[in-house]
Order: sequence, then C-alpha cells, then structure tokens
Amino acid sequence: MTHTNPTPAARRVLISGASIAGPTLAYWLDRYGFEVTVVEKAAAVRGGGYPIDIRGTARAVVDRMGLLSRLSEAHVDTRRITFVDAAGDTVGSLQPEQMTGGEAGLDLEVRRGDLADALYTPLRDRVEFLFNDSIATLDDDGDAVHVVFASGTSRTFDLVIGADGLHSNTRRLVFGPEEPFHRYLGHVFAGFTLPNEFGLSHEAAVWNEPGRAAVVYSYEPTDPVHGFLTFLRDTPPFEAFRNPRAQRDLVTSCFPEQAWHVPRLVKAMQEADDLFFDIVSQIHMPTWSHGRVALAGDAAHATSFISGQGSSVALVGAYVLAGELATHAHHTEAFAAYERRLRPFAERNQALATGGGTVITPTTREALDARNALIRDPQAARAAQRATDRRETHSALVLPDYADAE
Repeated sequence: MTHTNPTPAARRVLISGASIAGPTLAYWLDRYGFEVTVVEKAAAVRGGGYPIDIRGTARAVVDRMGLLSRLSEAHVDTRRITFVDAAGDTVGSLQPEQMTGGEAGLDLEVRRGDLADALYTPLRDRVEFLFNDSIATLDDDGDAVHVVFASGTSRTFDLVIGADGLHSNTRRLVFGPEEPFHRYLGHVFAGFTLPNEFGLSHEAAVWNEPGRAAVVYSYEPTDPVHGFLTFLRDTPPFEAFRNPRAQRDLVTSCFPEQAWHVPRLVKAMQEADDLFFDIVSQIHMPTWSHGRVALAGDAAHATSFISGQGSSVALVGAYVLAGELATHAHHTEAFAAYERRLRPFAERNQALATGGGTVITPTTREALDARNALIRDPQAARAAQRATDRRETHSALVLPDYADAE
C-alpha cells in the first residue's frame, strides 16, 4: 500500500477515545501515513455492551476497512420485537426493520464490544494506544498542541481529535462546559444485564405504560440478557449522575407496577454491577473545530440511541475526517471540508430522533393505544414503515473515495 505524505505540520495526531469514532479515525489516518496516538481512560477496549446497528453509508465504511465479513459473522440477528401488556400477554410483534427503517439482509447488528474489538485488532501493532490515561490539559499555541495527560506525562502533537463521546472531556477543555451544546430529549434510561430466565432468543420484549418502558433484549439463549428501564422526565436528573445510589432509587421510584417482569427487572437493576445510567440527548455545536483541535463522533454530533444512527454516523464521520486531513494541505482547510461534507448528514440523522413519537416509549395513553393498534395489524405496520422510511437518510451521504490520499 502506498502511503500519502501529509504536510509535516499535520503528521502527529492524538485521538482521545477508543470506542468507535476514535479507532476508525486512527485506522484511516495510519493508512494515510500519519503518526497516530490514541488515549483511552479505560484499561482496555471495552467489551460486551448492547447491540448497535451499522447501516446505509456506514456499511460501506466497514467494507472498505475489510471488516464486513467479520462483522457479518458477529451479526446478532434479532428476529422480532414483541410488545406485551401488564399480564405478559402479547400485544403484537414487529420485525426490527419495521422500527429502524433498515433493510433485512443488509443492516448489521453487532454487540458494541464486537465492533470495538474489530476496529482495534488491525491497529494494535501499528498505532500507539495509551490506556488508563486521559487528557488533563491541552495548550494550542497555533503551531502545535501541548498535552499533559492525567498520568503526568507531557507530549506535543500537531493535531488533537476528541472522539471521547457524548460527555467529551476534549470538548470541555477546548469549547467549554457541555450545557450550551447539550439537547436533552426528555428520556432517562438505565441499562444492565441479568440472567436469561425469560426464554428469549434473538429477540426483545417490551412492556409499556405512557412515558415508560421496560425492555429485555436477548442474543443467544445461553447469554445474559440486556435489561433497560427508560422513562420520561421533564428535567435531567443531574443530581444523580455521580451518585449510583440516587440513580437506583430514582429508577425504582418510576416503576412501581407489579406487572409483567417489571419487579424482576427493577431488582436486577438495583443489584447490577454493570449499571449504565444516562439521559437521552444530543450534541449540537456551531462548529466542530477550534485551531488544531477537532471533534468526531458523539463528541461533535451525538444523535442519541432513539435515532438508531449514532454508531453509523460516527463511522462515516471518522472516515470523512481522515480523508479530508489526508487530501488537504492545511488542517484548517481539512476541518472546514470535513464539516461541510458531514454536517448535513449528521443533522439529518439527528432529526430521526426528534421527528415525532417513539415506538418504544409512547408519551401518552392515546399514542400508546395507537401504537398497539398499529402493531396488531401487520399490513398497517408495513404501510407505516413505508410512510416513514428512513433508508434514504441512512444513505444520504455518498461516501467519498479519497483515492488521491493513497
């Protein structure tokens, strides 16, 4: 493979975050001849995790990375989503594509950990990874970025890219507090795992009351299931973010019903050692770069899990950012081109989460009754899917070739 020869002023790149956008960006920058370092606060690439979707333009990205076969083998193949009432009786079932607007046989659904490992494996002997560390301070003097890590180490880089998620530390250091860029979508959720005592395989089951949902999601029947408890709340529960006990108490207080498996899920949430508590929100920023620092993935344009497109947009965005850096003589031109090309795609996918109600958590009794009536009628459900087809949005960006970079 022939590597490009980036200008000396842009060769050394630090990427903060080793989830999805970070390793994807590292892969392409390394391929284009950059010197890449990835810093990650966790001790290793994180395994496990809930399923994520790769569809539309993002599928082309993983194909160009040579990962399509591996991720196809890791496809978890969810076959149905069943909605139940308080007694556990079936209200109706949908195929996943009827909810996501995806396309059976083309969309990939994989565990987050499987995707993270697939992205990391080809990099581990080529790119420097600094685990158990993070950026403490950075100073962009116009000619370089001087970084002090939490470990006390000091390094100098030509560019720094924050790919460190919704609550990005890099964004905070460069652009200021999160609040001006954070758009709360009104939902709070808790995720956790528990034994599969539900007889589920490659499927999910969902119980609802207006504004609340309890979900169990299964891969293989021998694997633990993922439990989710999500509810509407007018204001974000900031007071609970750093208090696990307060998180558990808040979720418990919102699910008093003795219905379906709700008490069992609440108990599992209270006892879980892998509880993940957060709010459903997006990030909207007027610009994704400042000087020699730029943002990628959720740090720049989180779409929220309601959109179903966070990981796909992160994959596409990292590919585009690397390509623009490799084909422009100066980082300011590259950052501007990256934003011009990607922003319409990111914003269009963000709109998927705000363009109406949600199938999983209808907000009113009327909306819940209408949802249930729809899923009881397969023909009407298919018609509704066609009327709200998301596939055009998933593929709204034609993936650039960047052939000149190689």
